Amino acid sequence: MNIIVAERIKELMQEQGLNQTKLSQNIGVKQNTISAWLLKRKEPSIKSLWLLADFFGVEIDYLVGRKDY
Repeated sequence: MNIIVAERIKELMQEQGLNQTKLSQNIGVKQNTISAWLLKRKEPSIKSLWLLADFFGVEIDYLVGRKDY
């Protein structure tokens, strides 16, 4: 399975005109954590995936590439 979390986060951030700082403020994680996700150095925890999905109004399956919209 190809997990594409970084690409999906980048896409959603771009659609909403968000930078890493704004996203970090909105979901309550550190900016350097978001940077690590986007650089594929680490993947979000399940809790972080919930926060991202709720914030962006998508399903976790979309974030990890199991569904396309």
